[in-house]
Order: sequence, then C-alpha cells, then structure tokens
Amino acid sequence: LDEKVLDENVRGILYVLLQSPAYLNLPHSDKPDLKAHAGLARVAAAESMVLLKNDGQALPIPAAQHPALFGIGGYELIAGGTGSGDVNKAYTVSVEQGLNNAGMTPEPEISEAYKSYLAAEHAKHPKKGFFEEFMNPTPAPAEYLPSDETIAAKAASAPVAIISIARQAGEGRDRKTDGDYYLTETEKSLIKKVADAFHAQHKKVIVVLNVGGVIDVNGWREAADAILLAWQPGQEGGNAVADVISGKVNPSGKLATSFPLNYNEVPSAKNFPGVEFPEKATNNGMFGMKRIPAEVRYEEGVYVGYRYYNSFKKPVAYEFGYGLSYTNFKYSGLHLSSPAFAGKLTATVTVTNTGKMAGKEVVELYLAAPAQKMDKPTEELKGFAKTKLLKPGESQTISFPLNPAALASFDSGSSSWIAEAGNYTVKVGSSSRHFLQTASFKLAKDIIVEKDSHLVQPQVPINDLKP
Repeated sequence: LDEKVLDENVRGILYVLLQSPAYLNLPHSDKPDLKAHAGLARVAAAESMVLLKNDGQALPIPAAQHPALFGIGGYELIAGGTGSGDVNKAYTVSVEQGLNNAGMTPEPEISEAYKSYLAAEHAKHPKKGFFEEFMNPTPAPAEYLPSDETIAAKAASAPVAIISIARQAGEGRDRKTDGDYYLTETEKSLIKKVADAFHAQHKKVIVVLNVGGVIDVNGWREAADAILLAWQPGQEGGNAVADVISGKVNPSGKLATSFPLNYNEVPSAKNFPGVEFPEKATNNGMFGMKRIPAEVRYEEGVYVGYRYYNSFKKPVAYEFGYGLSYTNFKYSGLHLSSPAFAGKLTATVTVTNTGKMAGKEVVELYLAAPAQKMDKPTEELKGFAKTKLLKPGESQTISFPLNPAALASFDSGSSSWIAEAGNYTVKVGSSSRHFLQTASFKLAKDIIVEKDSHLVQPQVPINDLKP
C-alpha cells in the first residue's frame, strides 16, 4: 500500500483519540444520569417500531383496558442481540411490565400461568458462565400454549388480546429457517386459537414481534387485527411497546429490510449459508473451538434486498421502507433545483398531516438511473428524513441534496464509481413501492466519481444475477 493510504487510516484513528474525554482531560464521574439515559432509550425504541398492520383501527387501544397477554415474549423481553449486538443492561422492562406501568395491567390468570411456566423451564438450565454459554448456548424455552378452555374464558372476559412472539438474532449465531424464520407449530396454533376465540367475541387481536430480523408472516398475519414490529428494543422496550399500543406515541418507524412472501424468494437463499469443508478443519479457532473453512458465493450482484424484489417484480409481504401510522400524510410540491445535473442538485417536497392525530413521517427519496451501459436496479434509496411531530393540518418541507456519488455505481471492469449520462427520475414516497411524487433531471455526460485500485480477485467464478 502507498504510504499515503496508511497515513489516511492512521489519521482517522488519531482523530477519534483526539476527541476522547481522556485526551481532552474532561471531568469524569461514576454518576451518569441513568434516568435521562433510560428516557432516551425509551424514545429511541418507540421511534423505531414499525406498525405493519392496523385493520379497523385496532390500535391504539384505550389505556384503561386490561388485555390478555399471550406468548412467552410478553414476559421475557429480548432487549438486544447476541455478541456485539447487545450491551450490558441494568434491567429490562418486559411487555407485561410496560403495560402495568401504563395502567393496562394484563389479565392476571394468564400472566401467572406464563410466569410459572418460564420459571420451571429456566430451572432446567442452570446459569452458565460467559464462555460456556458462548460455546453452548442455552436453548430458548418453547412457546407455551394455554388450554382451549382458558383461552375461551379470557376471550369472554378480556377486552383485547396481545400475543408477543420473540426471536433472538445477532453476532455469531446464524439464523435457521425452521423454528426461527418460520413460526413453530405451537406459535401458529397459539395465534389461531386466540384469534378464533377473541374474534368470536368480536374482539381484537394484536401481535407484537420482539425479533432481531425478518420472520415469516404468511399463514398467520390474516388472523391478527394489528401487528407491531418492536424489533429488539433495549432496556426500556416494554415501556416503549406500551407507549405505542396506548397511543401515547404515534408509530413512525419504517422497514429497513423487506419481508418476503417465501424464504425461497430471497435472492440470497440459494447461496446462503454456503458450504463447509470439514476435512480441512483445524483446532486454532476462537476459544479453542474447531475452525472449519467455509465459503459463500454472493451472486445477487446489485440486486440485494428491495432492489431485487422491485427490479424482478416479485411480490412481498411488506416492502422495504414500509410502515403505518395512526394518522395520514399527503406529499406535494416535489421540486428539483435544476433540470440538469451539474455537480449537485437539491430535491424538496412538502409533507402535510391530513389525519386527526399528531405524528411523524419518514420521507424516502429513490432514484431511477438510465442503466444503458451499467447494471442498475429499477430504483435505489438515496435519502430519507423524518419530519418533526406534525399536528393535524401542519406541513413541513424536506430537502434532499444529491451529489455525484448518489448517481454512481461501481463498474468492476474499470474499478471505478461511475455516474452514467442520461435521464434520471426522482421518486419520493413512503416506501420502496409507494411513490407519491416524481420528477426528472438529465446528466449530460458520464462522471467518474472515484477510481479505485484493482487488488482483489474472486477465488472462484461468481455468476452475478441478471434481469
């Protein structure tokens, strides 16, 4: 490597060090404002939750109601992922605790049954040390299914049902399809039985997904009146769930990944997790574990995630960028600062709350490129911004700057990032499939945005996906 490359990387490291409190001799304390930090964690969790479904305005529900809470995920929150996907927490607030704190105390008989079941399950697996747990993770308790009689009784007495489905995901633990991406038979049975019983009483069913990644929603989402995707929401997760369910917070999160209709339609499904070569195993792995060489061929090319589903016109359960609100928004007045791109361009659009409840909207800007010489998806996300809390009738204008890098794609043949000449279409909307305003501009000639060194060659042929 050229010495200038080393200097550039060292400069980045030194920049961080020079900003550190220790280097700046800033006063330190062992008394951080934990209450303020918890409040921030609660806000962040609620802001990132995604409302996937809300038929018949099932949500929000009045804070005075006392739901029947089903699912072990309602009683043991998965606050963060595995490995570096988590931090040490002083505590975690479960969905049950959050509902209690909001004055929505869940039906006690069901709650006690779940807590007793979980206590018995945990007693079967004594707590392990860090390394032992890392090398041999304790399996999560299987879902608990109350009797048909109990479910029917609660459907008659409780005003609404909440079912929480939980999944762990994170570093060092590849997910599986059966029992992870797909719901277990017990989980599917739980949702069906609860939905049938409560719907027979003309009552709503809410599903809360406490998950770290995409799960299958087919075959059961029709049974739910509302689905709230809570992700892995941190230590204040249960309080944040209650904030959204009660309407204290209007959900404004959007999906950063697509929910496919079928796992086999995921563009990486045929390649991941690849193949292992056990005959080449060595004993020099982490913590003395056996190290087995493996390889994965990434053959999606540029068609990763929503770029694939949109370009190949594949239906999905919920598209990238999708997310509902308790209110409605109108987009208007998309304007480009110039009809021709000359090094930079700004797009502006106005968003108006046309509903009856204050809320925030995430505005998304996608770009459709000429794709005459280069392989390009039908559209790519190039900017997004969340509005302030807009009152009913209030508007806000959002601006998106576009630079040459926003127009460019990597050309393997020349090892360059190139913006191709031609017509570009700006698409602004609320998801990758819901465009509400469009406008166009021209780029007169190709721009080489960045020239890179051609250093690394694939060890095997890679057949990139093509339209």
